[in-house]
Amino acid sequence: MLRKILLSSIIASSLGLSGVAAAETKVGFVYVGPVGDHGWSYQHDQGRQAVERALGVKTTFVESVAEGADAERVIRKLASSGNDVIFTTSFGYMNPTIKVAKRFKKVKFEHATGYKRAANVSTYSARFYEGRAILGAIAGKMTKSNVVGYIGSFPIPEVIRGIDAFTLALRKVNPKATVKVVWVNSWFDPGKEGDAAKALIDQGVDIITQHTDSPAPLQVAEKRGVYAFGQASDMAAFAPKSQLTSIIDNWSDYYIDRVKAAMDGSWKSTDTWDGIKSGMVEMAPYGDAVPQDVRDMADKIKASIVDGSFHPFQGPIKNQKGELVVKAGEVISDKDLSGLNWYVEGVEGSIPK
Repeated sequence: MLRKILLSSIIASSLGLSGVAAAETKVGFVYVGPVGDHGWSYQHDQGRQAVERALGVKTTFVESVAEGADAERVIRKLASSGNDVIFTTSFGYMNPTIKVAKRFKKVKFEHATGYKRAANVSTYSARFYEGRAILGAIAGKMTKSNVVGYIGSFPIPEVIRGIDAFTLALRKVNPKATVKVVWVNSWFDPGKEGDAAKALIDQGVDIITQHTDSPAPLQVAEKRGVYAFGQASDMAAFAPKSQLTSIIDNWSDYYIDRVKAAMDGSWKSTDTWDGIKSGMVEMAPYGDAVPQDVRDMADKIKASIVDGSFHPFQGPIKNQKGELVVKAGEVISDKDLSGLNWYVEGVEGSIPK
């Protein structure tokens, strides 16, 4: 134990923090799924572990917490247990986080993907849509049926943005391609996710992407001989032949910076929305099935996002009815993207109410 405390002090000292502060700092995390989902919650937990390694602080987490009343109870318990910083990592935790923050004003709260802030509540998210544009372009080049499947969790702006960015990029390289969406109304439900993948394949889909957290869709794709993309982490181990690539959510740097700020007194309520350029969104290695010319195309798109010469929501953009809603050369603002609630041309079906 003494050796561990000394090591924490050395790490903290190298970062300009006091060993006492590191030893006393407590950080809590709330996850919507299990840490073993190999997707969203798994990646947030990788960030939590990075905080422990980098700063020598004590962290705790609660997994598989339902959005709603149960979330409020868990967040309140973490706040009353002496945690200095609490990360609540799902959109549905927004109102519970704000409610608990009003009672525990000395605790610093960080809420992922939400938009409500307070003096002691920050928000943060990643521009996942940048990665989904890369996935869409790859799908447009590799689909043979010109029908691509998308498994959605909940019809919130974050998920709709992903569907639209994917479809815009898909049709930019393959105007004949369309996207079928199946909503499972869950972030993590391997059974529903797997069934959705089967239903899409039965409808002629030959590539599947997802905004759900388990590798079940990839496993179905592997068995059925179609291609797929991973979600939040590199899921190639579950579908070595089928995974073309995956979006990787990298929370480690953000978590380390925010906890360090809380420890040195520089923490302030902020809103962070970073993407590929900052490293918050990464791409997994290409699968063997991705041809070299497609890899080169995807690399160019990634580079153009980083240097700012390309934006996934740059016009001309038509809505599902074929009406021009974004003129050539214009880009949808962050404000409008944050509340996006409509499909672009090429997406089949309607958004659930």
